[in-house]
Amino acid sequence: MIAFPAIDLIEGKVVRLRQGERANMRVYDDNPVEVAKRFADAGASWIHVVNLSAALGETREAQLENLHVIERLGALDELSMELGGGARRMEDLERFFSLGATRISIGTAIVRTPAFVRKAVARYGDALSADIAARGDAVRVDGWRKGAGQGMADVCMRARDLGFAHLVFTNVEKDGTREGVDVEPYRRVAEIVDFPVVASGGVSNLDDIRALAELGPEVLEGVIIGSALYEGTVDLASAISILEG
Repeated sequence: MIAFPAIDLIEGKVVRLRQGERANMRVYDDNPVEVAKRFADAGASWIHVVNLSAALGETREAQLENLHVIERLGALDELSMELGGGARRMEDLERFFSLGATRISIGTAIVRTPAFVRKAVARYGDALSADIAARGDAVRVDGWRKGAGQGMADVCMRARDLGFAHLVFTNVEKDGTREGVDVEPYRRVAEIVDFPVVASGGVSNLDDIRALAELGPEVLEGVIIGSALYEGTVDLASAISILEG
């Protein structure tokens, strides 16, 4: 399994949101590249970067700040970058790949513009990941600000049928809370799509990492770790050892 340390960006700074709420934001670092290098030194091979300024539709200046940072992160040879947030047109994908993304996550477009997504998957295949977030059974879109009016199972089946081979599933109720993980949603999503998924939301300590690892590689491709790293309750090197072990 892959450990994906998270770098969420607003105005070029490393932040974390509680349950996706912009009003519940904490800034952790103003040098994302140094943060990424520390993750690499701890043994990470991937980073999970979220362009929150794009996902939340913030100002052009804020989005440009993020793009400058993303380009610098993409230039780090020691790390592969999974990038999410704001990928809603083919031009967005082309730009993000040109900035060094290894894999791009697509979320809102799965609900809003599935025809575009089908073309994108046909073109880029394994370099794309579905990005589905839900509060309970209700899928959230537009940076989790709005309900999609669709259930988790239906959207996951759509992602499968569109041809995705990777999927990030975020439990919004747990995200950014460090309240511990609920493993059952990930098991359910993996059963629906019939391939291992990436778990996101609620990791608070190494016991959570162990609980996720116990699901096995048939259920999980990897785990995104965010606030717990920045708050110091999870040691990344130890988490990597558990997930790879």
